[in-house]
Amino acid sequence: MMPYPLAGPVADVVFVAVSLVDVGVHVYGHDRWALACSLLAAFALGLRRRLPLTVFLLTLPTVLVTDAVFATLAALYTLATLSHRRVLLAGCALAVMACDITWWSWPFPELPELREPADLVPVTYSLAQAVAPVLLGQLVQARRELSLRLAEVSEAREHERRLLAQSVLAKERAELAREMHDVVSHQVSLIAVRAGALQVSSRDPETKEAAAVIRRLGVQTLDELRHMVGVLRAAGSRPTELTPQPSLADLRRLVDTSGIEAELRTDLPDTLSPPVQRAVYRTVQEALTNVRKHAPGAAAAIHVRHENGGVRVGITNTAPTRPALALPGAHHGLLGLRQRAELLGGTVLAGPTADGGYELRLELPAQEAT
Repeated sequence: MMPYPLAGPVADVVFVAVSLVDVGVHVYGHDRWALACSLLAAFALGLRRRLPLTVFLLTLPTVLVTDAVFATLAALYTLATLSHRRVLLAGCALAVMACDITWWSWPFPELPELREPADLVPVTYSLAQAVAPVLLGQLVQARRELSLRLAEVSEAREHERRLLAQSVLAKERAELAREMHDVVSHQVSLIAVRAGALQVSSRDPETKEAAAVIRRLGVQTLDELRHMVGVLRAAGSRPTELTPQPSLADLRRLVDTSGIEAELRTDLPDTLSPPVQRAVYRTVQEALTNVRKHAPGAAAAIHVRHENGGVRVGITNTAPTRPALALPGAHHGLLGLRQRAELLGGTVLAGPTADGGYELRLELPAQEAT
């Protein structure tokens, strides 16, 4: 069942008040049995959000003995906004229709005799009256769930976009740093070595001086290149990340506020490097987001452990209990996670499980903070 709007208590008071007015118009005081049923139905509406099915059953007799049907229709509408069981809702609507067309006489009720086509008009009217609150309640439920899903999808897509941009930028900087280290630094080192050899072997003073200048400039260039490579590698993991930076200490709050029934087990030390901690956090965050989007009603198990000198993260969810809405997605979440893991020397694997669920696994080398 979905959470009800914050204005629910105010709506309860309004429903009860309108139901009492309906009782005053359609129920006469000398009929104590009808008055008792209708008053019970009216005041039961105060519990309609907590016990929707029970309240509906309490309001149903009033349709059988009186013309005050507002309480029953309100209870049926509330049940339709909170329940996903359509067979139950159809049965409740038929029960309302049957009670509405039945004439009560003690000790047994009498059903109407339908002999002519004109006799079907009251039945059709009663059926429409019973079906209307069900359809309206289901429409309100669908609109509420769609709004929540769209908000989640919008947030997830924005997160995926930023994460992908950061991952791509980090990868480009890492590649640039590697090229500078493997190619440019090697060639400058070779120039400095050759200049030193020329300085030693040459007998011409001018040549010796020129070779010394080339060697000195080469050494300085190597020092500057090493500094630039260090800056690029650091920029690929720290300054481009979101602020504030999540860590392992934030995992529990992430799981508790995810809106999913999830179990978290972790034994990782707090001494892991910040990039590794952020990779673990982002993986769990992405997995929980996908559970909300693609597996409504599923439960998740999150295992984070330190094993054989590496970090192992496994997020497994059960099969969904209700169908997911066909909403658009960027499909960049797993791609960004794989790129982040590759930059840290790890891997990401994902796929369905045998019981209809889904599993996401992350493996990283355990880099200690310096």
